[in-house]
Amino acid sequence: MVKLRNSIRHIKHFVLLLTLASAFSCAKQSLAVSRIEGKEIGISAELAPDEKIEKYITPFRDSIEKDLNTVLAYSPQTLDKSQGQWQTPIGNLMADAGLEAANFVFSKSEGKKVDICMLNFGGIRSIIPKGDVTTRTAFEIMPFENSLVVTELAASDIRDMVDYIIAEKKAHPIAGITFTIANGKAEDIRVGGQPLVDERTYFVATSDYLLHGGDRMTFFGRSRHTYDLSYKIRNVLIDYFKQVKTIPVKNDIRISIKP
Repeated sequence: MVKLRNSIRHIKHFVLLLTLASAFSCAKQSLAVSRIEGKEIGISAELAPDEKIEKYITPFRDSIEKDLNTVLAYSPQTLDKSQGQWQTPIGNLMADAGLEAANFVFSKSEGKKVDICMLNFGGIRSIIPKGDVTTRTAFEIMPFENSLVVTELAASDIRDMVDYIIAEKKAHPIAGITFTIANGKAEDIRVGGQPLVDERTYFVATSDYLLHGGDRMTFFGRSRHTYDLSYKIRNVLIDYFKQVKTIPVKNDIRISIKP
């Protein structure tokens, strides 16, 4: 019986030592990537399409193509963002459309008037071609999911916005505001045809991308209040095209140069 007890005691000690050795072994173990291997798998353009998949997606694709090819308006000439230094007909059109749409929504939701619209030159991704203007045209001009927002800015922020336009030397789309450039400085800044008033604030429509500092437009970040109109700029263009039927060529002077 004594021998049995001693044997059990020895077995317990052995198991304990084995457990401790295993624990210390795991604790000290460190794993590292020794190599990474990859393999290029070519995709052949000659692969036959899967008939079941094609049959399933064809109705959706045909419906989308039909919507994109729907004619909304007619353009008497091609409008391109390269058609001007400080402003362009397509930029004027987009800013006017944005200002009109923002005013329509903002007046109903807040009972207030939007004073200015500013978008960005880089956001115009295509042209309005001469001839039929379709839903596809709007998607090509504005392929992003940017939405229209309204910000409340102080007059000093409006001055910073104008200074930004002059420094950038790009035709950023603007509406509701005009000014003159003299010796690289802004003069006679007017909003809605009236001189800029330092003591008041102004409501400016723009995109949510610019609101968050896109294209280094940091002045929008100083907004006193911000209103999300839940209106995608692409849809603003689609609604505008439907409304006007014939695309206007907007060559009115919004930024003038003093000789």
